[in-house]
Amino acid sequence: MKKILALALTLALALPLAACGGDSGSASTSQEGGVTEVTVGVVGASNGQWDTVNELLADEGIHVTLVEFSDYKLPNEALNNGDVDLNAFQHKEYFFNEVETLGYELSVLGDTIIAPLSLYSNYITDISELKEGDKIAVPSDPTNEGRCFKILESAGVLEVDPAAGYNPEIKDITSNPLNLEFIEVEAANTASLLPDVTAAFINGAHAVDNGLNVEDAVYTEQVQAGSDNPYINILACRTEDLENEVYQKVLAAYQSDETAKAIEEIFQGTYIPAWE
Repeated sequence: MKKILALALTLALALPLAACGGDSGSASTSQEGGVTEVTVGVVGASNGQWDTVNELLADEGIHVTLVEFSDYKLPNEALNNGDVDLNAFQHKEYFFNEVETLGYELSVLGDTIIAPLSLYSNYITDISELKEGDKIAVPSDPTNEGRCFKILESAGVLEVDPAAGYNPEIKDITSNPLNLEFIEVEAANTASLLPDVTAAFINGAHAVDNGLNVEDAVYTEQVQAGSDNPYINILACRTEDLENEVYQKVLAAYQSDETAKAIEEIFQGTYIPAWE
């Protein structure tokens, strides 16, 4: 099938987000030639599954345009302000933390994928090879950093205070036999530190953008099936748009057998379809 390529727009951090246009109550940012355009904020450049979504939406007269961000902090702000119609970049734990902390009026439209978080290294091939004083790069945002510590705990490398729940911080590590040192950086930058640290946790989108997949990993999170998994990624919308018919059609096209097949073929386990 001929692919309909989504136009990727990059929002420069120095420019006001309002430059994207669109108001919070509109069904789309624009209509041309009878086609309803829906803007979706994403992080990273590897989003080939949306080509399949657009193929499925063509008969509905709907086209998704991807708006690419490099910083996890921006897509929810853009969505809340009406600068994009939807976004698809985050897992539930991150989303709910942002909504609670920043007071965004956003909701989950539906589940998309799960991206197992993996530990990568230029120097070791198995997590058992970690040694005294090794440095590990971790994403600095609370939910993804905590996720890293929980993964290391599941691998038997360290222990964290169970009272910290899903989001333990460095201070919540109760046992660190190897005295590992954790380098906290923006999630987008952990891959760039691979030459300088023993290993780095790299989120799915950034791993794909750097040519990595789960087969390259030193250790990969064991994913849990089911909608209760806090690390399932979502398609998010403004709360007032939950029943928007156009957005519901976008969700249905994403949650299709065709899109699931595309995800499996393109990403080879780095992204896994996660809707029920």
